[in-house]
Amino acid sequence: MACARLRSIQLIAMNSFKIRNFSSAKPPPEKKGLLLGAYTGEKDGEVIFTNAAKGIDNECEGKLAQFIDVAGPGLKQGKCRVFYKLHKNHDIIAVVGLGKKSLTYNEMEDIDEKKEAVRIAAATGCRYLQDAGVTQIYLENLGEPQCAAEGANLGLWFYQGTKSPESQVYIPQVIPFEGQSEEWNKGEILSDAQNLARMLMDTPANLMTPTIFAENAASVLDDLGVVVVVHDKKWAESKKMGSFLSVARGSDEPPLFLEISYSGGKPSEKPIALVGKGITFDSGGISLKPGAGMAEMRGDMGGAACIVGALTAIAKLKIPVNIVALIPLTENMPSGKATKPGDVVTAMNGKTICVDNTDAEGRLILADALCYADTFNPAVTVDLATLTGAMGVCLGSAATGIFSNSTPLCNIMSKAGAVTGDRVWRLPIYKDYTSLMTSYKSVDINNLGKDKVAGSCKAAAFLKEFAPKENWIHMDIAGVMGPSDWHPYLQKGMMGRPTRTLVEFVSQLPGSNAFSA
Repeated sequence: MACARLRSIQLIAMNSFKIRNFSSAKPPPEKKGLLLGAYTGEKDGEVIFTNAAKGIDNECEGKLAQFIDVAGPGLKQGKCRVFYKLHKNHDIIAVVGLGKKSLTYNEMEDIDEKKEAVRIAAATGCRYLQDAGVTQIYLENLGEPQCAAEGANLGLWFYQGTKSPESQVYIPQVIPFEGQSEEWNKGEILSDAQNLARMLMDTPANLMTPTIFAENAASVLDDLGVVVVVHDKKWAESKKMGSFLSVARGSDEPPLFLEISYSGGKPSEKPIALVGKGITFDSGGISLKPGAGMAEMRGDMGGAACIVGALTAIAKLKIPVNIVALIPLTENMPSGKATKPGDVVTAMNGKTICVDNTDAEGRLILADALCYADTFNPAVTVDLATLTGAMGVCLGSAATGIFSNSTPLCNIMSKAGAVTGDRVWRLPIYKDYTSLMTSYKSVDINNLGKDKVAGSCKAAAFLKEFAPKENWIHMDIAGVMGPSDWHPYLQKGMMGRPTRTLVEFVSQLPGSNAFSA
């Protein structure tokens, strides 16, 4: 079945300001604040103002510099000072540390430290002003307009969709002090995209079922000219998606399969295939998870959420590519109808799979989605999935683990992560791991594999049996799912990562040596 909206949407307000904030809180009395930046000088305690801060300091006859000096020593990177009644037009002025002006790409950290410092500074300063009751924050561009907009909007947002309106925290409006620019607008678009993914992931599972997820995706993307087709269980049966449907058997919520098309390139160009894991709640099935922390499994559709968020940005930025996004949606639940450990199912490509553990379900739904992706003859295929707890053990939340059969594509993805601050790190898919998954006498492949080692690598090796033979990247985003309260500019909750990195990757593909459309 194809549908634009399955029933009324209440979780997403469609105007741009509400998309940025997802808050129904009543605005408090208007209060304006100004956020400026300052660099760390070479001398101990030296503070060097940005051009905007210099201008304000001149207008208040040097009092801003004097007050910072009194508050000293200096102004460290990521730290903030707030001052009152210094300027006739700004009741509250915050100055935030940007670190040294010479910051650039750090090879050891694999990140553009200047851009990341601006994101952190914008988020930190905006939160200080929010705590001071500011409703309108005038933010200077801090030398990187896009990053300033990203940091501010990402840093202020947190999920509060299930609180009563009167209990919600008001999220201030962020206004560019020097005026709108193309870079600032891009930063707003990218932060909106990630915040959308965060909202989808953090919404409780009873309010974000496969059907409701499909509603939200259609509601957001339809207005951007992106075509959303929602396939039902009968369609999946007709495609012989036995692997995907085996996961859905235990739930009373009907499974759905989203097929989303964005046509920004030439009609003759091959599409980029994006495949996202859409488990809207993962109990583990018959192989039941421990109760502690199970509520976090509302975010197990992080891959699907990031793709929907990324598509909003790709469409708004009019990136010249064609995309087909494929999202299998279901819950993984125990019941008398559920798949049992040891059951054997058949995937779309005819391979038989022994379901050794029903909590290794993400790879089962991705298997059929990847097979279907191959029918579009894509130029590049990228799948995103909160796939293995082992990835969190391996990399923590510092980076997304990626696996690929294309080094050029990995290099582009790595560069994208360095630019966005949301990094990736490549891991291997050796034949050793494939052997651990496929060396069985009675079936083609096992969903858990032999030996309790290399869980993330074995999962990637499983997917490789169903993925296109060329130009494929698997992104295991389990470690960056959340909830986490350590991130320098994201508040605690589901993180919506790596939405911005995916957009940057897609934008870098046209004209690259790794992309042949």
